[in-house]
Amino acid sequence: MSRLPYTLYRAADVRELDRIAIQAFGIAGIELMNRAGAALFDELCSRWPAAGHIAVVCGAGNNGGDGYVVARLAREKGLRVTLMAPADPDTLKGDARTAWGAARAAGVTAMGFDAAVLDQADVLVDAIFGTGLDRPVTGPWAEAITAINRAAIPVLAVDIPSGLQADTGQVLGVAVRAAATVTFIGLKQGLFSAAGPEHCGVLAYDDLGVPEAVLNQVPPAAERIDWLRMKSVLPPRPRDAHKGLFGHVLVVGGNRGMAGAVRMAAEAAARVGSGLTSVATRPEHCAAMAAVRPEIMWQGVSGPAELRPLLQRATLVALGPGLGQDDWARALFETVLASGRPLVVDADGLNLLAQEPCRGQDWVLTPHPGEAGRLLQSDSASVNGDRFVAVAQLCERYGGTVVLKGSGTLVASEHHPMALCSGGNPGMASGGMGDVLTGVIAGLAAQGLDLNQAAKAGVALHAAAGDKIALNGERGMLAGDVLTALRGLVN
Repeated sequence: MSRLPYTLYRAADVRELDRIAIQAFGIAGIELMNRAGAALFDELCSRWPAAGHIAVVCGAGNNGGDGYVVARLAREKGLRVTLMAPADPDTLKGDARTAWGAARAAGVTAMGFDAAVLDQADVLVDAIFGTGLDRPVTGPWAEAITAINRAAIPVLAVDIPSGLQADTGQVLGVAVRAAATVTFIGLKQGLFSAAGPEHCGVLAYDDLGVPEAVLNQVPPAAERIDWLRMKSVLPPRPRDAHKGLFGHVLVVGGNRGMAGAVRMAAEAAARVGSGLTSVATRPEHCAAMAAVRPEIMWQGVSGPAELRPLLQRATLVALGPGLGQDDWARALFETVLASGRPLVVDADGLNLLAQEPCRGQDWVLTPHPGEAGRLLQSDSASVNGDRFVAVAQLCERYGGTVVLKGSGTLVASEHHPMALCSGGNPGMASGGMGDVLTGVIAGLAAQGLDLNQAAKAGVALHAAAGDKIALNGERGMLAGDVLTALRGLVN
């Protein structure tokens, strides 16, 4: 096993890599299958060292062939092996047939699927479907996967949990919930998006000894980002620094009853290092907010006339946290857009943009799936159906950089490779997290990062802060908790 790479591929791309390795580099397909089975068996023994009874469920393709190799290796090791093959293995073709022949020669016998056997085994190997699955699982296969999920047995998935769509992370009817997954040659982007992380469990990777030259033949579909990789974009500060070197973020929003949103966005910008941070909000909020966070300049604005001088002094504007959609909000929204300042747009800023669409380049849009659905005149279900397609459509329609939040947050623009953040956790599904992210991105951009770079670094930093807080548990995590972790990480 090796560290997870930072390149992500579509299923067709990985199949092409597999073809190149076999045809252009002379690595036999059965050799790759044997290597995959060995990697799986090593992971199984490492993760469940006390396992004495292994159940393997094999499908009719090469994914099933990997399972036959695992069954053979387990049998040769002296473990008890129950091999279930709902599809008659004697009808197999190619490398999978060869793998079955070797397993049978080692003393492995095959039976049909029997749910009653599941609870007798210590570990189950899911080798039913691979990355080629493109339609909902039905019939006996669906019944088998449902039984596997109901059984009190840990599951090791071969390459991808059966039933999971490799490009989108969507569940095709029903999908195996694995405790661990070993994936091969190239990381499939669906393992990190939508339902992918929930179903694949702990993810391990093995390149199967495929040379780097093979991987260079096919461009990846996306890059994976995390804070460990992104933190180098912020250089050390010079000893003669002053606040003017690090930009001035102006947060615009905080309609009646929503002062907390602009406070969190502004404090996040300050915590990641903006030199100055101001807030333009309803006048009645300013005294209370200044009392709790006096480092931020609180400006009450009743309309565009009071906002324009603040815009002239700003390096960058964060537009939308708690903005609302009334006449006051619309007036401020239109004034900010007319100012020509670089923007980070979130929340009601996005909802107002959806009502009057326009295209820009000097902005970062940060929708969650519901807001993305409104921007695309569809709905959150359509967005989550293929998050990679949705974020590309948002870029095409609105320009600039788009951050599609959610499981496997995506960052896309027309002129940069798509990025996916593999950090973060379910504890971050609480109010105010998006406001903090808006401020983080704005604060980083104000310090000189270009907007795409600030978006990627901001998403990675925000996720790392959430993961740091989650060390004490996910449930009950507040956006304010994440704020407390930002300063240590950004340094």
